[in-house]
Amino acid sequence: MNSSVSQSALEQSSGAIGPLDQQTIESRTDAYFGRTRKIVEHFGDAKVTYAVFIRRPVIAACGIAVTWLRNVAKAQSFDLHIREVYEEGQWVGAGEPLLYLTGPFTKLAPLETLLLQRLGAACVAAHNAYQMAMALPEVPFLAMEARHCAGFEMQEQMGYAAAVGSRAAQKEGARGFIGNANDATAGFFDQEYGLGTMPHALIGYAGSTLRAAEMYAEVYPNDPLTILVDYFGQEVTDALEVCRRFPEKAAAGQLSVRLDTHGGRFLEGLDPQSSYAVLERYTPGTIRRYRSDAELRDLVGTGVSAAAIWRMREALNEAGFPKVKITVSSGFNVSKCTSMRDAHAPIDVVGSGSFIPDRWSETYATADIVAYDGTLRVKVGREFLLNKAKAEQEVS
Repeated sequence: MNSSVSQSALEQSSGAIGPLDQQTIESRTDAYFGRTRKIVEHFGDAKVTYAVFIRRPVIAACGIAVTWLRNVAKAQSFDLHIREVYEEGQWVGAGEPLLYLTGPFTKLAPLETLLLQRLGAACVAAHNAYQMAMALPEVPFLAMEARHCAGFEMQEQMGYAAAVGSRAAQKEGARGFIGNANDATAGFFDQEYGLGTMPHALIGYAGSTLRAAEMYAEVYPNDPLTILVDYFGQEVTDALEVCRRFPEKAAAGQLSVRLDTHGGRFLEGLDPQSSYAVLERYTPGTIRRYRSDAELRDLVGTGVSAAAIWRMREALNEAGFPKVKITVSSGFNVSKCTSMRDAHAPIDVVGSGSFIPDRWSETYATADIVAYDGTLRVKVGREFLLNKAKAEQEVS
């Protein structure tokens, strides 16, 4: 796998890479940037250098922003120098400049709003994806964030971010994200198509979990089969019924059950006491240490807990289906992945969109001009940007 997201995949990101024309950009930017452009045009343009940074640690995921900037400069015919301080996928400390941009003030001023939209959230999401992959390094992930995104531009940014964070983790030996759930952003993962089998709606349409599996197998006979098993609240019963119906797929490792039990109830057959008992059987050290309330929910609570996963594995093995895989979804963020690692949960695949930042205020990127026509100058409180700005001046 490539160590960075391919440029061709970025260039095909039609949502986040546009718009390019000045009129559309200015209609979407903050008004004071447009007014600044007109004032500077009146009094005389200047060559300026921007430093772009985020106030928290992140993984550098600047590809969409940088590609957009270069495309804008080409479309509007102005010279732009971009220096990426960190390579894609590198860890970046809080407040460290990610980019230095040098060009005409009249052209760069209107770009700030749209630039920051394409940068901050992607870098934080990449950091989250990296942490999740490192928490469960032996487990492959699927990016399933699209339904939780506010439009296609965000969908592209989050898919790209998962790919960047994943590659950073893969460099350290993790499996990381091997694909995603839709065709449009599959290129970020070096895939042609999105991955996935069925939603709950198909099971509702079929009338039973088994019938949904049969329908899927009839239309896609040569594909591996992953079947949701929580629709009727009979995860274990329905999983075993499907396994018995497709013994060849089960024996060949071509059958998976997907646990997506919602947080309002326990997996079939479990309650608080029996959940503790499951972990006591398979990973006793996990439950004997002090745990926060959040950790206990992940370990022995409702929904897709570590106990639920262990119970499903136990039932499959006891029924003679040790090669049937378990895919899990529902709220798998950094902390939940860490809890699953502590519980040695027997997970074969994680489907997650929870690398999307949950504290949006942490995603706010900032751009400050640090040089005007070669003279270093920045607002009070941002002097820390000047040291690296001096080095940037020497380069440019």
